[in-house]
Amino acid sequence: MLAYARDRRRFLLFGRRRRVDPETHRHRAEVLLESLLTLGPTFIKLGQLLSTRPDILPPSYVDVLASLQDDVPPAGWDEAKAVLEDELGPVDERFAEFDTEPISGASLGQVYRARLDAESERERESSDGTDHRDVAVKIRRPNIESLVQADLRVIKWSLPILLSFVDDARSFSLENLAEEFSKTIREEMDYEREAEMLTEIRANFADDDRFLIPDVIESHSGPRVLTMEYVEGTKINDVEELERRGIDRTRVAENLERSYLQMIMDDGVFHADPHPGNLAVTDDGRIVFYDFGMSGRVDPFVQEKIVDFYIAVANQDIDGILDALVEIGTLSPEADRGVMAEVMEIAIQDARGEDVEQYRVNQIVGQVEDSIYEFPLRLPKNLALVLRVATVVEGVCVTLDEDFDFISVATDYLTEQGYREESIRQYIDQTGDQLRRTGQSLTRIAPKAERALDRLDRDDLYVRIGVEDESNVFENLAKRLVYGMLLTMSLFSMGVLYALEAPRASIVAAVFSVVILIQLYRSFRSATGIGSRPQFTRQNLRQRRGEE
Repeated sequence: MLAYARDRRRFLLFGRRRRVDPETHRHRAEVLLESLLTLGPTFIKLGQLLSTRPDILPPSYVDVLASLQDDVPPAGWDEAKAVLEDELGPVDERFAEFDTEPISGASLGQVYRARLDAESERERESSDGTDHRDVAVKIRRPNIESLVQADLRVIKWSLPILLSFVDDARSFSLENLAEEFSKTIREEMDYEREAEMLTEIRANFADDDRFLIPDVIESHSGPRVLTMEYVEGTKINDVEELERRGIDRTRVAENLERSYLQMIMDDGVFHADPHPGNLAVTDDGRIVFYDFGMSGRVDPFVQEKIVDFYIAVANQDIDGILDALVEIGTLSPEADRGVMAEVMEIAIQDARGEDVEQYRVNQIVGQVEDSIYEFPLRLPKNLALVLRVATVVEGVCVTLDEDFDFISVATDYLTEQGYREESIRQYIDQTGDQLRRTGQSLTRIAPKAERALDRLDRDDLYVRIGVEDESNVFENLAKRLVYGMLLTMSLFSMGVLYALEAPRASIVAAVFSVVILIQLYRSFRSATGIGSRPQFTRQNLRQRRGEE
């Protein structure tokens, strides 16, 4: 935190800004990465979330933390067995077979492979006529609750210290991050909630054979244990194996993006942890989703604004993109729209897989990305998981197909679902309403104008003007005029008294002149601006390039 603060102010709380090169940022990020790994599960999760927050950390930090995997040594079987039996009863009685070696280990839980007897009618139906059913059993780490609570207290106590070193935009993002993280990690430890979210999302894709979501075995699940059907597949970022199996990687990437567009825009409930460890591909090309502990909901207002954003992107409407970001609360209204427009143009080119001119990369991206955390950007808490999804899915799709065109796929999806047609219809309706109001106004202008002209002809027209001066500009101007006149008078008097050889009187006049001069100088030192200044402008870019 001290290093972060010193990067922003030379003497922590005051002083001019420091320019820190990317190599220094990267070194500090690597130190932070090691610290997070040492601190344990809660801080590993925090680091993963920070890796998707360019509004808080510089790009070098984001790049280094992006490598942070939710992979820690598993707890011993004896400890995990105690949790399992406390929830479900003796392992030998509840499971036909149980492999005590975990098939995956995460910071909050670990997964084992097991086999159930197909004793219930539901299990017989889903076991394809066999006597057994393979399942994956997710067990919460022993004593993880107390550890997470202690870590969250540390984060809560540390936050006010960090907030004292940052500006308002960063403070807004950090407070939302802390609140959202605390909520998310508690939800991720609740396996009953995970089962509910998994079941709901599975139902939303029930009729779509491009996706496969494991079924929950409710009879063998509880708050700390979640049992699901076991589904095998090739890890989605194992490109060589996918190629060997003859799977169309571009189609997989397209289906993956479409699935998340549906979850966020249409369903309002989504899987929020799409890193490669939680995604697999079956031999027939279906995408398998694992681990719904990190999942979220999108309220209708945010859904509407996300749709507006994607429509603007599809139409390459830069003003529409910026308007959507402002309305959703992500971009400050005071932002320099010229600079942000250039950033969006480059982002659209990159998302389309197009080549960006090198000189633009050097002039814009190099400066803007290096300073993205200084932009008037902020991230409302209801968008934190959505941003995480967008960032991670992008990385997975590019791994599958380095020329993948995100915007083309999103545009096709919006068109198929009727969003673009609906947007055009709304625009036509709004334009029609404006034309009607304009026509009504025109019919009222003529008689009003005639009455005004009649009053003017009778010399009965008065104009009343009011001036708002919240910053006391006119008051300061009047003070300066008075000080100027007093200074002129005192200087003239001092000259006359000195000529008349009256030294004492001339000294008094000189002292009076100095006092007036100081007051006049102080009036010019006072802040008199009546407008706000953007936090990031083109001039800032030029000044920064000149300093370097």
